[in-house]
Amino acid sequence: MKGRVLVAMSGGIDSSVSAALLKEEGWDVAGVFMRHGVPAGQAAKSGKQGCCSLEDAWDARRVADLLAIPFYVLNFEREFSRIVSYFVDEYDRGATPNPCIRCNRDIKFGRLFDYADSIGASKVATGHYARVEERDGRFVLRRGLDARKDQSYVLFPLTGAQLSRCLFPVGGLEKPEVRAIARRLDLRIADKPESQEICFVPDNDHRTLLREKLGDRARPGPLVTTSGEVVGTHPGFQFFTIGQRRGLGTALGRPAYVVAIDPEQNRVIVGDDVELCSSEFEAEEVNWLAEPAGGPLRATVKIRYNGPGAEADVEAAGAGVARVRFLEPQRAVTPGQAAVFYRDDEVLGGGWIKGRAGPRPSAS
Repeated sequence: MKGRVLVAMSGGIDSSVSAALLKEEGWDVAGVFMRHGVPAGQAAKSGKQGCCSLEDAWDARRVADLLAIPFYVLNFEREFSRIVSYFVDEYDRGATPNPCIRCNRDIKFGRLFDYADSIGASKVATGHYARVEERDGRFVLRRGLDARKDQSYVLFPLTGAQLSRCLFPVGGLEKPEVRAIARRLDLRIADKPESQEICFVPDNDHRTLLREKLGDRARPGPLVTTSGEVVGTHPGFQFFTIGQRRGLGTALGRPAYVVAIDPEQNRVIVGDDVELCSSEFEAEEVNWLAEPAGGPLRATVKIRYNGPGAEADVEAAGAGVARVRFLEPQRAVTPGQAAVFYRDDEVLGGGWIKGRAGPRPSAS
């Protein structure tokens, strides 16, 4: 027996196969389902493509029963309310949040290690498509082998100490291989749809949630160009994000995008494609897994989960701060989103986009 490992089981195919593979490898496996944040009335919605629903919990328990492993359910609803508050507050300051990464950092992994300690588990495992390896005395986070499923971007806040205890059993597999393993094991979730929604945003309609939480803080204001010309009215700056093109409520006779959001003056600023581009920005709350020494390092920087990344020079600029300078200007550098730094398939670190260099709207 290799030792005890606690597997976060969401009821989906990836975490279920992870638990099965670890048991086959000789680990003493225990499963845990973390329940949090699903609105009343959504928990039992059949076919819901989020996570943490009642249906998901039952799926996870059935897999645990099939594998003959202990199974626990933890209720993090109270802790998860902070994630919902963060989500709303970010939009209310003109930023665009990434609640899944915050949830990974503060709840899923933060609390997972605590619970693992309480049951004597030396390792924790999840169904993320990422890889960990020990190299020259430190633990390295690498992209998942399946480039289409790679989730290393959302794991950048993990520290070296946490990575030393992490197992990602499907990280070295392609998704079709994972489904084939599920079918071999006769898991009923082998063809379950992918999780796609934010679990506390029913039907991906975040505007309804924001209206409910913000109340009269979301109010109409001017839609202006970068030269200060008023070209329309917006229903609330909180409903917009950098790079947005649809739903502007005005026709300028040319393609227009949200290029800036001004919460203090309740303005949404629109411009053309060139004005949407930025050459540099600062990231805050940076977690370095391989901190640069002696000056900038050349890296591929991803500023959105599904983006390919772009070459940039990344430099430490104080405690928890990094300055990123792209070799070529990039579109829609969005405050509040994560910026993750890569060398080949290794995660060097990452942080949260603080602001962007770009067009400044006129005060007129």
